[in-house]
Amino acid sequence: MRITYGPWGETLAEQAAAARAAEEAGAEVVWVPELHRSATVSAAALAQATTGARVGTAIALAFTRSPMVTALEALDLDELSGGRFVLGLGSGVKRLNEDWHNARWGKPVGHLRETVRYLRHFWEHCGTGEPMVLEGEHEPMRIIGYQRPFPPVRTRIPIYLAAVGPAMTRLAAEIGDGWISHELCSPAYLAERILPEIEAGLAKTPGKRRGDLDLVVSAACSVDDDPKLARRRAAGLVGFYASVRSYAEFFAFHDLAADQEAVVETFRGGRGADHLGDVVTDRMVDALTLAGTRDEVRERIAAYEGLADSVKLTPPTHGLSAAETRAAQQAIIHLIADITGGRA
Repeated sequence: MRITYGPWGETLAEQAAAARAAEEAGAEVVWVPELHRSATVSAAALAQATTGARVGTAIALAFTRSPMVTALEALDLDELSGGRFVLGLGSGVKRLNEDWHNARWGKPVGHLRETVRYLRHFWEHCGTGEPMVLEGEHEPMRIIGYQRPFPPVRTRIPIYLAAVGPAMTRLAAEIGDGWISHELCSPAYLAERILPEIEAGLAKTPGKRRGDLDLVVSAACSVDDDPKLARRRAAGLVGFYASVRSYAEFFAFHDLAADQEAVVETFRGGRGADHLGDVVTDRMVDALTLAGTRDEVRERIAAYEGLADSVKLTPPTHGLSAAETRAAQQAIIHLIADITGGRA
């Protein structure tokens, strides 16, 4: 099982330095998110800071850029990294797309399917000068009179799809090179809710096997010699997601419906979503994150063996100062070195 990492930085320089440290510790992939920074610009910074680890977006928003811009940025990032780039895409939610980006939402599963088709067709044919024409409901392609004059490092860049719901999870297995989980994804949820949908999606592509798909579990991680401190650092992330009622089924699956309701009531009372950690129970943190001492966290990571192919560790940030996140990040990088023995 691969150990990968999502580095944090108060500046791009700090994020890049953290990626380099994680690579040296043995992380096989370094991932960048998209919200407070551009995923593709952050990926460019990490590509130049690292030499061996793959660099991935986890995730870039699929509908807020044109497919052609996404395709070109991916080709540039693959060149910049020397063929180490992984394009992780996700749909995001309706409000984010329509209200924040003025982007079309429509039918996200069909839209993402056509986006992936567009990208792969563009990468394969953009250097030939031939017309690139595809019919489609969401992302038709009509590119005539265009030829990219620069040779690509690869014409097939890996595409990983982020998915939570069953339909999108099946799509990731059917057409993706990898699947990326939600930030909260317990081994039990992975085994009982996700893997059956993965198998159903794989069955739609003749000849595609489970080994052809990289399952990446995103794991909020907090390590400290004081397990109480480790749990409190991770609680803010749990509170952030628990404030969203659409995750009710997820929390109920873990027998945490009442715990979530307490968070929702506090949020409705006017508390900001980033500052709900004190309402989150240790039961929630233990069920949904990798928090505790170094030995405890290693045990929690090991629980994904045989279920996931990769674990993406990320430091806690919600409701924490930069200094607290920085300390948490350093502890995780040390843990990665312990697990992997370092790159050597």
